[in-house]
Amino acid sequence: MYSPSDFRKGLRILVDDQPYYVVEYQHFKMGRGKANIRTKLKHIKTGSVVEKVFSSNDSFKPPDTQDVKMQYLYENTGNFTFMDSQTFEQVEIEVDSLGDAKWYLIENEEYKVMFLDGEALSVDLPASVVLEVVETEPSAKGDTVTNVTKPAKLSTGLEVKVPPFIKEGDKVKVDTRTGDYLERSND
Repeated sequence: MYSPSDFRKGLRILVDDQPYYVVEYQHFKMGRGKANIRTKLKHIKTGSVVEKVFSSNDSFKPPDTQDVKMQYLYENTGNFTFMDSQTFEQVEIEVDSLGDAKWYLIENEEYKVMFLDGEALSVDLPASVVLEVVETEPSAKGDTVTNVTKPAKLSTGLEVKVPPFIKEGDKVKVDTRTGDYLERSND
């Protein structure tokens, strides 16, 4: 059982028998009354966002979700296929369920896949991934002014702004939460 004092971003809770993620939360107190918590919740299955206010005395159950370590195999017409390394069972997740996570999936890498009621819904990504630059324009001599960037297309199709010294074939580390370039990688 969770109370509103346990809230943090990404916490999974049941509200009115529906599974939600906590997207945002804010404690507030009006006058002499007790503290309340204003939240934004995202429905795990539908993706719809609702705003709710809870009392500090409310309690919540966690939804019945399972996290299974699975290997990403391939993408086929908007469906991303993952395989359980233990049972070799394969599941598909639609691109709509993955959202921006699709830009950071690397073939043959393992990820935690969240299941709810036996249905694969989302993928838990690491904080950063290393991707190869497949297309970028060459830098011009003298482009050494600070904060100059150029667009680069990465191996997954993601486009990011990179410093001028990055060239095609380089590997770069990208933040999966913001989609920003972090550093050049030697991997």
